[in-house]
Amino acid sequence: MNYLAHLHLGGSGREQLLGSLYGDFVKGPLQGTYDPRIEAGIALHRRVDQYTDQHPLVDTALSRFSTVRRRYAGIVLDVFFDHCLARDWVLYGDGALADFTSRVYRVLADEPQLPGRLAHIAPYMAADDWLGSYQEFEVLGQVLRGISRRLSRPEELAGAMEELIRLYEPLSEDFRLFYPQLQAFATNPATPQI
Repeated sequence: MNYLAHLHLGGSGREQLLGSLYGDFVKGPLQGTYDPRIEAGIALHRRVDQYTDQHPLVDTALSRFSTVRRRYAGIVLDVFFDHCLARDWVLYGDGALADFTSRVYRVLADEPQLPGRLAHIAPYMAADDWLGSYQEFEVLGQVLRGISRRLSRPEELAGAMEELIRLYEPLSEDFRLFYPQLQAFATNPATPQI
């Protein structure tokens, strides 16, 4: 799952939103560095990632990608699933997507000590409405190009948009089947995993 999904699944409180995002930027054991509610959000983020990585519907979705892109298919799928969530927000979110993303951006702007790379990208995230822009499929090309600049083998993401066009419907169906299960897990992550 990518930023939007983690934020949606993590809860609407300030610390929950921060923890949901920090999960991508804070590595290693949690040792009281952050507010306990933020650390709970980071822990939930990690459990959501683990659940997602082990889910058979996600395996099915990943198997749809060509072997050329298989190494980074998980990244492409995370981005695409955020597109599906933004596109279908009325089915999964409470209220308008723009209201949700505005709240996230306010929380980030009001936090003086964002960790690592998040401190650098948060202003851009808000200024360019990264979260809301996922509604537009074409934006995924820009997102994937940005990600590829941070990869050791960026050429393996070349052609990912063409593959997403071809796989749009089956991957959308994979999301429709998977996301409600992920929501149920995030609501009660202490339940046994699949």
